[in-house]
Amino acid sequence: MKNILTAIDFSDRAQSVVKAAAELARTDGAHLWLVHVAAPDPDFVGYDAGPAHVRDDRAERLHREHKTLQESARWLRDAGIEVTPLLVQGHTVETLNKLADKHKADAIVVGSHGHSTLHKWVVGSVTESLLKSATRPILVVPPPKKP
Repeated sequence: MKNILTAIDFSDRAQSVVKAAAELARTDGAHLWLVHVAAPDPDFVGYDAGPAHVRDDRAERLHREHKTLQESARWLRDAGIEVTPLLVQGHTVETLNKLADKHKADAIVVGSHGHSTLHKWVVGSVTESLLKSATRPILVVPPPKKP
């Protein structure tokens, strides 16, 4: 493997996903693309760019997400992993597939939240949608076991 795309969402389970991807990258000497897909900007009917307070809140959130992503990349570099952090806005599954194609990813590493079937039916699952649409291998890191 030469390129591994890893999707993180900054949940409490993201660290286990990053660790699994780092181990895979280290074993194969692969480049790690550490990706966070931020929600697209909201559409406002009748507004050019939306109210100022919404834009300010959105900018602050993106700034925090960027900072967290950079910290994760720094940790990986310190561990000897070649990594490129990417913060991209868009629809998660579509964006991950496009990035995997663009960067010629040999595999995609994602996490599972371990939600119930009812939750998946009502809300959906990024991981399940990715499994159905991806054209490359997917490594799903399960949630840590609860004590």
